[in-house]
Parts: sequence; structure tokens; C-alpha cells
Amino acid sequence: MAEEGSASESIQQNLGRLEETVGEGKCSSITSTSISDDGRDILALQGLDPVMDAKMHLVNDAIDEIGWTNYHWKLFILNGFGYAVDSLVLLLQANIAAPAFREFGQIGFNDAQTIAVYTGLLVGATFWGLSADVVGRRWAFNISLFLCSIATIVAGAAPNWPSLGFFVSMIGFGAGGNLILDTTVFLEYLPSYKQWALTFLACWWGIGQAITGFICWGFLVPPEWNCQEVGCAKESNYGWRYVMFTAGALVFVMSVARITVVRLKETPKYLLGTGEEAELVETLQSIAKKYNRPCTLTLEKLEACGTAMSARNGTRFSFRGTVSHLSGLFATRKIGMSTSLIWLSWTLIGLAYPLFYVFLSAYLESRGAYEGETEFETWRNYALANVSGIFGPILAAWMCNTRLLGRRYTMVIGALLTMVFFFAYTAVSTAAQNVGFSCAIAFCINIYYGTLYAYTPEVLPSAHRATGNGIAVAFNRIMGIISAVVASTADTTTVVPIYVCAALYLAMAGVSAILPFEPYGQRSS
Repeated sequence: MAEEGSASESIQQNLGRLEETVGEGKCSSITSTSISDDGRDILALQGLDPVMDAKMHLVNDAIDEIGWTNYHWKLFILNGFGYAVDSLVLLLQANIAAPAFREFGQIGFNDAQTIAVYTGLLVGATFWGLSADVVGRRWAFNISLFLCSIATIVAGAAPNWPSLGFFVSMIGFGAGGNLILDTTVFLEYLPSYKQWALTFLACWWGIGQAITGFICWGFLVPPEWNCQEVGCAKESNYGWRYVMFTAGALVFVMSVARITVVRLKETPKYLLGTGEEAELVETLQSIAKKYNRPCTLTLEKLEACGTAMSARNGTRFSFRGTVSHLSGLFATRKIGMSTSLIWLSWTLIGLAYPLFYVFLSAYLESRGAYEGETEFETWRNYALANVSGIFGPILAAWMCNTRLLGRRYTMVIGALLTMVFFFAYTAVSTAAQNVGFSCAIAFCINIYYGTLYAYTPEVLPSAHRATGNGIAVAFNRIMGIISAVVASTADTTTVVPIYVCAALYLAMAGVSAILPFEPYGQRSS
């Protein structure tokens, strides 16, 4: 109780300091009422740094003043490429592992590629997340897809199972920061009335899955490219290599588009956190000028607010500066609770999502769901399920922008619907039932996943956003590694794993309901 009282007094003192600053006319664009109003900048009332809150308010006003432009459409597409590549990477290794393992004589650990890709994604999420808060979003945004494309193409030429595992992990490393960077970059340019578009962005995840399905459908079906004998010659088993070459070339085109279609400048909110206010103003003014939009933000207005306590003043590359990104995620009890629950949500779905798909094939085979199904039909059904996943985030974007549901209850509904279909899946015994339930689950699971993708950066402090998001995704990847190990040791023909996955989604719904921040109607800080 004493700790809560102390924290409350600190917040009130900081708010008082800001109102005093406003009252003295140092920050003329902001009124005391606007700072205290519960419905504008989502973290303003936490009282961490009143001057920074005032400056953030000015920056958000400027972004809203400029509004939605063609620049945002370009960001929507180019950031969407990152989402697509993340899902593409996960499914690529899952689909090419079996034919590659046969070609290499089935020598080694059969789930090695799953562990390799998740290890790469884990390291990538941590590295790109932290580096994006230290050196900026722009460099990671421009480089990550290029690394991913090169590793994918080289993996297609792998001469043996261990070398394939190494390059698959490098693919994961390159793609590991996509979910972090894409949401962060897009959000930090978005006008507040379009923040729902961050949830809509997740439709690219389904597009990436669908692209993978169609590529595999094209190359893993023809018998002249796919041998069935263990230890067969490379020349008769080029199907999986063609998959990697095609996917790698596609990702390379995406990486080139990122640096040619938009010459991305550093995001305004990152520049605000580092104290580079002149560059911040120049960035927003240049966008406004190019698209003939108003922008009244000036350097003088920002400087009139005073010096922010959170300005890092040259400590950006120091150990202390790095630690500050972690401590900033727990600056108050409410922010700390929010961070912890977000990380828990990513951990739970990180176990439930891959575990379900790891066990699914063996379970369905034991139930006779694949009897009489041709290779063509198998990949066709796979593509149909992946296409269904595109539309979940589209519905979620509408749901999360309604006052009744907001982000939190959209996640609750998505998780509960997924749970229901998971329980119902235990009755599947035919190919038709498998297709129907697979499509329904792909749709519902992306309602939850797509909203969680967007919610995470919306409620994290801008100066520590990429770090917090990166750690969340890292927990998700750790669970992916665990799911692969469980699959190699557990009985995959029983119904128990599906019940466990369904129960995990019930837990996710509960966590979503108690998240402390609701971004609907508020602007990200």
C-alpha cells in the first residue's frame, strides 16, 4: 500500500510539473485539460516524464494533422512484406523438411529444421528488437529481408542435412525482427484515427501463408521432382529446392522494393526519444509538403516544452542505455503489469500454435482423415486453409475499432472461437471435415493473433517499444522450440494435445480480458 501511495504521489507531482510548464506558456500548443484528459495519449497519465508527454502530444497532433497519405499506403504494403515473410519462413521449413530428409538418407534428428528456424527467429527477434531501439528502425527495416532472401536461396542448394539446418536458422535470423519492425515502423507514422490499420496489417501474415501453399502445391506434387525413396539422387528430388529458390527470389524482390519504393526516414517517435528533434520536424514537414498536407509543428514548439528527463544524451550505445530499455518497460506498476501480461500472451500462443500443427498431421492420419487423398488434394486443401487466414485480421480490424469491443475483447472473442473449433476438431475423421475445420481455425486464430500483433506496440512506450516487442516475440519462439522437442518424444496420435491447445486459448482469452490498457480511442505514446 505504501508503494502504491508513493507511485501515485510521484505521478501527481509529475503531472503538476507539466501543468506548471503549460501554465507558464512554455508549451503553448497544449492545454492542461488535454494532458489530463483520459482519451488522448495512452501513457500520458502514467506521469513518467511530463515534458516528454507534452512533446509526444505535439508529435501526435502533427501526425494527425497530416493524416493518411499515399506514403502510408506504401508503408502498409512494404511493412506487410515483412509479415508475409515471417509466416512464409515458418511454413517453408515445415514443408520442405520431409522431402529433404528423405534425400539426405534420413540421417539426423528429423525435427532439426523446426528447431533451427525457431532458434534463428529467437536470436533475430532479440537482436533486431534491441538494435531497433539503439541504432534506429531504419537500418533493420532495410537489411533484414535482404539477409533472409539470400539465406533462403542458399538453403535451396544445401548439400546435406546439417548445412540445410544452418541456413534455415539464418533465414529465421533475418526474418526474426519482422513482426517487431513492421508494426513499430507503421505505428509510429500512423494518424490516431487509423491505428486500427495496424491490426489490418496482419492480413499479410495470411497472404504469406497462402503464397507458401501455392508454391509448395506447384513444386511438391510433380513426381519427376519428388522422389519417395530414402537416399534418392538429388536430380530426382529438386521439388523442395525449387520451393526454396522461388521463395528466396520473391523475398529478394520484396527487399529491393523496401529500399527503392520508399526511402524510409527514421520514425518521428524514435527521433523524439533520442532528442533529435530537428530531424523529427524535418521528417514530418517533408511528408506534409510532398502530399500537400498541413503541418504546424516546429522545432520552437518542441523546445518550448523544456528538456525531457528521458532524453538519453549520448548514452544510446552504453550498457546503461541498453538496460534502460528493459527497465523502462516496468517504469510503473501498471506499465509493468501490461508488459508482463503481453509477454505471457505471446508465450501461450507460441506454444499452442505450433504444437497444434506439429501434432495435427499424425493425429489426422491415425483417424483416417487422409485415406484416399492424393498429393494434389493435400496441397490444394493446405492452400485453401492458408487463404482463409487472410480474412481473420480484416474482421479483427473492424472489431477492434468498435467501442464495445476494442482491442482486448476482440482478442477474447478470437481466442474463444479458436478454442471452440479446437475442441470440435477432435471429431474430425474425413478429408472434407479436415478442410472445413482447418479453414475455420485459420480464420479465427488470426483474429486473435492479428490483434495481439497490433496491441503489443500500441501500449509499449515508444523509446522501448522494439525491445519490449522483441522480447515478447522471443518468448514466442522459445515455445516453438519446445513444441518441436515435445513432438519428437510424445504420442502424436492421441487427442490430448488438441485439448491442451484448446485450454491454452481459454487462458489467452482470460489474459486478454485483464490487460490494463485499452488503446481504442487513444493515441500510442
